[in-house]
Amino acid sequence: MKKFITFCAIVGAMLVFGSCNQGDGGSQSATSQSGAATSTPVVGQSGVKDDVSQPNIVQVAVGSKDHTTLVAAVQAAGLVDALSNAGPFTVFAPTNAAFEKLPAGTVEGLLKPEKKADLSTILEYHTYVGSLKAEYFQDGQSFEQVSGHKINITKKDGKTYVNGTAQIVASIPTANGMIHVIDEVLLPK
Repeated sequence: MKKFITFCAIVGAMLVFGSCNQGDGGSQSATSQSGAATSTPVVGQSGVKDDVSQPNIVQVAVGSKDHTTLVAAVQAAGLVDALSNAGPFTVFAPTNAAFEKLPAGTVEGLLKPEKKADLSTILEYHTYVGSLKAEYFQDGQSFEQVSGHKINITKKDGKTYVNGTAQIVASIPTANGMIHVIDEVLLPK
């Protein structure tokens, strides 16, 4: 069945692209009715529309009412396209409640344009290049995050923690990796 779907997708793409080249023998120009050259807006990976595949990390986060603060932070840091790429990535995703545990004004301050570098570092500390499934975690493991800082995994009473305090409360597979929902924001030291 997968081969049939792939075949249909290839044939459909050939038909779409083939129809784009019909007309004046392939000598199309990018001009508007006024004769001026037009440009096509550049769209990153996040702009690719695909209603068939499993959602990626960003799409899953956007669909979660518990991760609106994280999504706003990813957008403010300009990391939407990076986290929409093929990956694989593992994202330790703090909930809105986790962000609310931070001192008053912290999130608002980090969302300011002049704090973009600091925000990016914090978000990169929540991201690992590779797909780490929950069953892979062992007590005492450490993983180097995109930020260059390491996180540590501990297991206690059947629960898994990041840096000893942030509990993994759920794990969600995505098209480009894994999301581990955590109940605290990780701050690099």
